[in-house]
Amino acid sequence: MALVSSTQEIPEVRSVPRHVAMIMDGNGRWAKKRFLPRVAGHKKGVDALRAMVQACKARNIEYLTVFAFSSENWRRPADEVSFLMGLFYSVLETEIERLHGNEVRLKLIGDLSRFDPRLVELIKRGEEVTAGNDKLTLTVAANYGGRWDIMQALNALCQAHPEKAGNYSELDLAPFLSMAYAPEPDLFIRSGGEQRISNFLLWQLAYTEFYFTDTLWPEFNAALLDAAIDSYCHRERRFGRTSEQLNAAEKSQNAESLISQNA
Repeated sequence: MALVSSTQEIPEVRSVPRHVAMIMDGNGRWAKKRFLPRVAGHKKGVDALRAMVQACKARNIEYLTVFAFSSENWRRPADEVSFLMGLFYSVLETEIERLHGNEVRLKLIGDLSRFDPRLVELIKRGEEVTAGNDKLTLTVAANYGGRWDIMQALNALCQAHPEKAGNYSELDLAPFLSMAYAPEPDLFIRSGGEQRISNFLLWQLAYTEFYFTDTLWPEFNAALLDAAIDSYCHRERRFGRTSEQLNAAEKSQNAESLISQNA
């Protein structure tokens, strides 16, 4: 299926979102509530992500994109950042074969230049091993920022097509964005009670439906995913149109479907 820009065309609306994006917030607070070190929360968060991959696959969601480490997370205490890098490495080592066995494709987006070469090599291996899988695409955003994404895409576009400077369009830029391989997210979920997108997928979330929950990420589960999807299903996705236009288009589609069935 061809990818559609929600600001240029009206994308297909499904009862189950095709693409879900998540900010997995609340690991540290989950640990603090239990008088545990913050790192214990990050470990528990990995378990929650593993379960969420299976839940999305079971619900025929095609793309799951998660914010694992933002470009601003380097500001955290050095020992926590060091632990997160080590956890990232160990998770990749243990999970690549599991993902492959479950026919899940792994993709990484973000600026990998600050990562240890061994970690970058493991990331590339994971992407290569799982490249042919099509049950679910799991994208992990690491050292990623939405503004970084737009700027790196613009720089790449300028280098590739200097002759068009001053006349670039959305369609020109789109192929250079980190997630050019995926449709725009239908549903964005943030756990942990915060209600902001924190520099995540700024370009791609233009017409995404937002869902915020107070549940801390280690406690987020399939039932809560279903609650988010149920909320999504009750949204009116107009993409700039009026409700009257939306209703008229739906009636027209229903009439065409009835005529086709009776032909």
